[in-house]
Amino acid sequence: MDIVIDTSALIAVIVGEPERKRIVEFTTGNTLIGPGSIPWEIGNAFSAMFKQDRLTLDEAQKGLAIFASIPFRYVEPDFVNALKISKQAKMYAYDAYFLDCAIRHKAPLLTLDRKLKAFAQNLNVETMEV
Repeated sequence: MDIVIDTSALIAVIVGEPERKRIVEFTTGNTLIGPGSIPWEIGNAFSAMFKQDRLTLDEAQKGLAIFASIPFRYVEPDFVNALKISKQAKMYAYDAYFLDCAIRHKAPLLTLDRKLKAFAQNLNVETMEV
């Protein structure tokens, strides 16, 4: 089964947050898909963690190695549809890319982002409970 996984769930796995075990259980044996923006979002999340003194450069480098080991299939978003979703939900396009991906691939969305999850449910996108 395809599962759209967003950056919040990937970061939880990479840095060992409490949800890590459950996310790994959900995703093992499935195909993880998402927009090609994910690597940049991972880098941005790490930079935010630097500002909060939650992550060292060494830990970020180890995190990048973990991220590189996660089997992932990148899909091109439908940018027009993603922008429609972005405008409707008043959200960043980066978040709308995940919703577009889930809709077009008829795949559930795995996210820890409550706002993204709520809007996904408003669009009748299946979400996974972690």
